[in-house]
Amino acid sequence: MRVDSSAPSGHVRRLLDWYDVNARTLPWRSPPGTPPPDPYCVWLSEIMLQQTTVASVKGYFELFTTRWPTVAALAAADDADVMQAWAGLGYYARARNLLACARSVVADHGGRFPDTVAGLRQLPGVGPYTAAAVAAIAFGAHATVVDGNVERVVARLYAVETPMPAAKPTLHALAAELTPTQRCGDYAQAMMDLGATICTPRSPDCAACPVATSCAALKLQTPTRFPVKAAKVARPTRQGTIYWLRAGDAVLVTLRPPRGLLGGMRALPSDDWATVRPAHAPPADTTWQLLPGSVRHVFTHFELELVVMAATLNDRRNLDLPEGALWVALAEIDRIGLPTVFAKAARHALAHLNTDRVDEKAA
Repeated sequence: MRVDSSAPSGHVRRLLDWYDVNARTLPWRSPPGTPPPDPYCVWLSEIMLQQTTVASVKGYFELFTTRWPTVAALAAADDADVMQAWAGLGYYARARNLLACARSVVADHGGRFPDTVAGLRQLPGVGPYTAAAVAAIAFGAHATVVDGNVERVVARLYAVETPMPAAKPTLHALAAELTPTQRCGDYAQAMMDLGATICTPRSPDCAACPVATSCAALKLQTPTRFPVKAAKVARPTRQGTIYWLRAGDAVLVTLRPPRGLLGGMRALPSDDWATVRPAHAPPADTTWQLLPGSVRHVFTHFELELVVMAATLNDRRNLDLPEGALWVALAEIDRIGLPTVFAKAARHALAHLNTDRVDEKAA
């Protein structure tokens, strides 16, 4: 198949020749040179892959496409079911946007994804990268697709000295110059695969790179110096308390507010997380025990250190539960889709308490 190879040093031709032989086999892809994949699968995979590795996404993608095989099926899904299925992937705003986008496609576009970058950008939760990826891969549109892998490849091809993230506009402009007008989806995935498998962050296999002869960083013999990194800024640390409240063979689980961090997710009761551990009323007026140790978790913009307070109620009938709260059997606690930070807290509590003993007086 003829391609636009006007990029410097035959970059496009050599890269696509390499991709035709070495393309990764992924459940959301079509093989090189075959009809494009279902836009729903491309969109779903791209949302899942944001800030998440391919290895982590594969199982979730197969779960979602088995349970909700079409965008219409996903649009009709119960919010709680989708949030529970998403648990463990992190960045839970993506799951809320996923539902909003699916429902918009069905309600506003007759169940069909728009086939242009501009049209896709109008959908909830679809930013410039996702719109370009879906347009190029699912519809063959001439769109420049730039993720972290592509940024690294381009930074090395041109030895861009500007540190990240200030270099992003330059890298996007250079990537646009390289992008061909034909086989746009294959080209986008070829650049991603090159960055993921050959032009890796720490140990690039330059000897196997199909575009090594046009790589400025390789000529300088310093490929791993690119992209140039800005000085790291330390993450602030927040503190908080998790409450492990047991009654008989059940534990109290709450529902976080629909907006904000981990919005709409099942959770263990907790206080507000702040730089100084806040004063907070526990969910029941009873005797609380501070468990040894702490639970640590890293979010994108801060680190979190939590202590766990535990208590047991003899009679839960008089407890005024907040909206969305429920009692969950201990045997089910690891199957209700708790976000990772709360799953860690649950494991911490279970490790420090005798969970096999059930108080016979519990309701």
